[in-house]
Amino acid sequence: MDFFIQLFTDPVGFYNQHELLIAQIGINAILAIAIFVTFYSGQLTLANAGFMAIGAYTTVLMSLYLPTPLPLNMLGGALLAGFIGFLVGLPVLRLRGIFLAIATIGFVEALRLGVILNVPITGEGQGLKNPTADPLGGILPILISVPVLSYLVWRLTHTRLGQAWAAIREDELAASSNGINVPLYKMIAFIISAVVAGYAGALETHINFFVDPTEYGISRTIQILTFAVVGGTTNVVGPVVGAIFLTALPEIIRWASAYRDVVNGVILILVIIFRPQGIVGRGGLAVIAPRWWTRWRSRERPASAH
Repeated sequence: MDFFIQLFTDPVGFYNQHELLIAQIGINAILAIAIFVTFYSGQLTLANAGFMAIGAYTTVLMSLYLPTPLPLNMLGGALLAGFIGFLVGLPVLRLRGIFLAIATIGFVEALRLGVILNVPITGEGQGLKNPTADPLGGILPILISVPVLSYLVWRLTHTRLGQAWAAIREDELAASSNGINVPLYKMIAFIISAVVAGYAGALETHINFFVDPTEYGISRTIQILTFAVVGGTTNVVGPVVGAIFLTALPEIIRWASAYRDVVNGVILILVIIFRPQGIVGRGGLAVIAPRWWTRWRSRERPASAH
């Protein structure tokens, strides 16, 4: 309760006291946007933790060994994640459903166990120290990136590309028979998701003095998936809301912070049973929107149809 009281009565003090929490909420929101892109195109891919690791390690390694500015290093990490996404997508995107999910989880574990923990340049199991970390200065780019990426992805879903993704999600065979190049559009979604996840990893290194290899395993993968399931995947707002809710929850109920995974699991089960479309899924906006807004929208639709 104190969390919300301070939020509404002393927003400046709230921000100063919870800066790192706000930054982590932003990082998780960007990861939620990344998984939304693949979900929107009908792909159950769970590779974002791996792409996040690529973005994080590339940014730090460039900072350590190259005289390049930090923004260029972060861009390099995001683009490399997208390139690796293209290479991984060539064989993997032929799979569907649970088989695709298992294959992408295999990629995450192969990257972590086969490369990050065994290659000397990545620090092996010891991780890497980040010489350019700025916990306070790194929050502003995160806060700017969340609404910008949300808007760009929202706009993307309303283009011909987004319509093709929606058609593939609803019926891949029907989309193909109507002239949609299914492999191409699925690959585009996979690469965009990889770039966004890599960018999230690059941003996260900017607020941490140390890159921990244990942060990019199965647990992070499941956490990202949970954001999307709890929030809903029919629009980009859903996963972002899920990320904000689940990341802030341990701070809201501090007495249960030691049981974070248990609480998240219970919430996930309740959402699946009572609201499988998610908090902001189809009809979900009625839960959080005022009644006058939903009534106005219902009146506007018939009028706009004429």
